[in-house]
Amino acid sequence: MLDSVARQRQAPDEVIIADDGSGATTLAVIASFRGADHTRVQLVSQPHQGFRAARLRNLAIAACTVDYLVFIDGDMLLHPEFIADHARHARRGRFTQGVRVQASAGLTRRLLGAPAGFPTVLSRGAGLLRRAYLVHAPALASLCRGPGNHLVAVKSCNQGFWRDDLLRVNGFDEAFVGWGPEDKELCARLENAGARRQTLLFGGIACHLHHAPASRERLAANLALLERTHRQRRVRCEHGVDAHLRP
Repeated sequence: MLDSVARQRQAPDEVIIADDGSGATTLAVIASFRGADHTRVQLVSQPHQGFRAARLRNLAIAACTVDYLVFIDGDMLLHPEFIADHARHARRGRFTQGVRVQASAGLTRRLLGAPAGFPTVLSRGAGLLRRAYLVHAPALASLCRGPGNHLVAVKSCNQGFWRDDLLRVNGFDEAFVGWGPEDKELCARLENAGARRQTLLFGGIACHLHHAPASRERLAANLALLERTHRQRRVRCEHGVDAHLRP
């Protein structure tokens, strides 16, 4: 993933690496990236105590110094125009959902064996729509920002937000422990606060590498939190990014 960040045509102004208690091997990779890249790179971390993605992302929000944030996960490879696409389409009053192209186990092995590459085609078994997600066409991307909302689900592995919008709703809700759907709940609060979603099709493309799924044992409890936000039209969460902001 970090290699694909370094190969961006438009470099990000800042990179925040959010680490969930990784071991020495991963930390060595991060140290090498920090030493070689010319972009400002910060590391935030927390001890690994189960699936706490909401808290970790809040640490990154609190640490960043730029106005617009693009979230990606560590299992993603980025199209070389990824950051440029997100920057081109950033609009005040909007948050952006990008597309996630699912790589098969075989394609994942090939991509990891040739890290400078980015897939240009998926197998026919991937389906027409998912294969179309790989098409990069900036002119079409501008036309499809609204219709794309009906085709692409909310996923925090490829999203762009204005930092002040995130602070207004207090970031991710740290009551979410375990997998899902803390990203959908955040976007629901943003919409309750008046922000509107736009979706990048034919731009902002990222490829999700194959891996075993995370445990779903907390899914029912987390879905109940999402339903509460919809029912109460909540805007701010109680346990969020404000706990990590410097006074």
